[in-house]
Amino acid sequence: MVDVAREAGVALRTVSRVVNGDATVGDKLAERIRQAIDRLGYQPDERARQLRSGRTGTIGAAVRHIADAHPVLRAVDETARGLGLTVVAMSTEDDPVREREAVMSMCRRRMDGIIIEPIADGHQYLQPEIDSGLAVVAFDRPATGVSVDTVLSDNRGGIELAFGHLAAQGHRRIGYIGDDERIHTGQQRAAAFRDCLRRTGVALDGMVHPGPIEPGRIGAALDALRAGPEPATAIVTGNHMSTIEVIRALGPDFGSTALVGFDDFGLADLLRPGVTVVAQGDREIGRTAIELFRERLAEPARPVRTVIVATTLITRGSGEIAP
Repeated sequence: MVDVAREAGVALRTVSRVVNGDATVGDKLAERIRQAIDRLGYQPDERARQLRSGRTGTIGAAVRHIADAHPVLRAVDETARGLGLTVVAMSTEDDPVREREAVMSMCRRRMDGIIIEPIADGHQYLQPEIDSGLAVVAFDRPATGVSVDTVLSDNRGGIELAFGHLAAQGHRRIGYIGDDERIHTGQQRAAAFRDCLRRTGVALDGMVHPGPIEPGRIGAALDALRAGPEPATAIVTGNHMSTIEVIRALGPDFGSTALVGFDDFGLADLLRPGVTVVAQGDREIGRTAIELFRERLAEPARPVRTVIVATTLITRGSGEIAP
């Protein structure tokens, strides 16, 4: 920075202000300093900046499946980059041990905060880090055993949207195939679906099929719903993974049974018929997670917040098939 100040003919403090984004430096002067920086190939020392500020400008993100398309993680990254923050993401693969390893690895690297898609039954191990000032935001499901800011989708409202839409098409025998109920979203959506059946007077027996997202299990659930004297004429799926497996299991029969999926997914609009979905507000969830993170950094003692993001029904054809 001394070299840059000499090259630009300004005080060292002025260079520091430009490097640190101080908007009070005049445009012409700031441009002269930036040109000197370019000529000399100067790079700010992020480690030194972190030591001075106590902040790293990085956020850890622990999500279920990083190898899959992850719209919320994309929204988190886009929002963070717009604020000059860096996101470092790791995958937990629905494994509580792997989740803890990933999260504690991020803690050891002294990131400013962690945005987590929780999978473990307990997150008490995070309490010492939270007490030390780590900002933690959970999304998609609550963290357990600790009190942290949380962003959730309106799971119940989304299922009611899907069920009500199919009922409006004339369907009375509506089945459900969803995620494992040990996962918060799987439990919430299956419970909401059971309530929808109860309100319409339809027996629950054989109509609700939560469980692991495995082809064999999904195929068996689909067979059960389509068998018997009163087969299901419509299906609600609990997330995009179960939707895809149901479509794969239906094969050439896709389009013979009405279908509404929870979660939108790539190519849903290109299938024939297009897949009607209840879309989560992925961009809103990601944006809100970063907003809660920044609020927590600015005011560590403020009350914990939980934000529920609304869902939207997108009709494309599969949910409009008559009984």
